[in-house]
Amino acid sequence: MNYQPYGQQQDYYPPPPPPPAQTNGKSIASLVLGILSIVTPYIGLLFGIVAIILSALSLKEIRNRYEGGRGLAIAGLVCGIVGTIIYALLIIFLLLVIFAAVKMNDVETIRTLNFNTNDI
Repeated sequence: MNYQPYGQQQDYYPPPPPPPAQTNGKSIASLVLGILSIVTPYIGLLFGIVAIILSALSLKEIRNRYEGGRGLAIAGLVCGIVGTIIYALLIIFLLLVIFAAVKMNDVETIRTLNFNTNDI
């Protein structure tokens, strides 16, 4: 048997830690578009829809490829949904106001026509 003396032990170093997982690019893009969907007026609706689609794709890729960026994709999804809802409601509200204004104008026009025909 071959024994080494106490003072001459070989040093064994632990293996280096694995490199960090690469962040998915689509998750970063979905977060940026999600934030823009909240901040940018009217175009935010389109940005929100694209952010929702990109975050869904990135979550699928992260699950399949074991990449990083899951939190970014979830944040992009939430921001995209919030931005889409905010601007969809805003656009619906503006359309209702416009239609109400047009109908009020039509009613006033019809009333003035009726009053003019009674005077003849």
